[in-house]
Amino acid sequence: MTRTRSRYAPDRGLTTRMVTTMFLIGLLYVVLVGVLLAVLRGAWPIILIIAGGMFIAQFWFSDRIAAFSMGAREVTPEQAPELHGAIDRICALADMPKPRVAISQSDVPNAFATGRSERTALVCATTGLLRRLEPEELEGVLAHEMSHVAHRDVAVMTIASFLGVLAGIITRVALWGGLSRSSRSNDPIGIAIMLIPLVSAVVYALSFLLTRLLSRYRELSADRTAALLTGRPSALASALTKVSGQMARIPTEDLRKAEPYNAFYFVPAFSSKESLSRLLSSHPTLEQRLDQLARISADLARP
Repeated sequence: MTRTRSRYAPDRGLTTRMVTTMFLIGLLYVVLVGVLLAVLRGAWPIILIIAGGMFIAQFWFSDRIAAFSMGAREVTPEQAPELHGAIDRICALADMPKPRVAISQSDVPNAFATGRSERTALVCATTGLLRRLEPEELEGVLAHEMSHVAHRDVAVMTIASFLGVLAGIITRVALWGGLSRSSRSNDPIGIAIMLIPLVSAVVYALSFLLTRLLSRYRELSADRTAALLTGRPSALASALTKVSGQMARIPTEDLRKAEPYNAFYFVPAFSSKESLSRLLSSHPTLEQRLDQLARISADLARP
């Protein structure tokens, strides 16, 4: 994983986790395709073509699909001077190229970044976020999102999510095929096809847990590096508190629409309080994030 040349503080823990996650995801991918090739030997060219084609499509187009799905619309400096000005200041601090800038017409206060690299990066803020935050708070949030771009963990999350998507598709196809062969229980191919959903389900579950573990750490890493870059951890803490508090006032229907994209957002649409839900959450708790920022603030205040 090549480290970007920016002034964002490097995070070896994040780099190690990204490499480990990609290795394990790749291993799961090889196992899944290997099982399919062993079970459906005569169809191996089709399996390889479909799997390779889906991987390429996911890598090249998933960021655009995600941005479109979340309603991101690119804006010019004339259309959004405050937002562009804040990102310009962060880019100058970080010594990194300016990403594309977008706004999403949503009252849910949030922000996200997409892109495979700095060259293709896009940073988006919702109208709900822009309306609620003070300039220093907004810069803290945008610095957090730019950290994801600088550390390239957005690209890793995009690629890592592919296996879960593939496993889900294979499960549905295999279930359909298994049902069509239900009357031939002694058919070896029919039995094998019935086993594919089980293998796919296990692969999907492992992939889901791996991406969730990485996602929680990368959010803490982005908070930390953004606070160090701007030198104002209190502004980021204020933004976190304000955005999390405002979520309770957003209609549940709007939050449900945003929930599928939680892994990309600055703050999840729904926060998890139960221990099991926390294990499956895409973000650390608000308390964990505020505690970390409080420690950074105390460190920066020391002579």
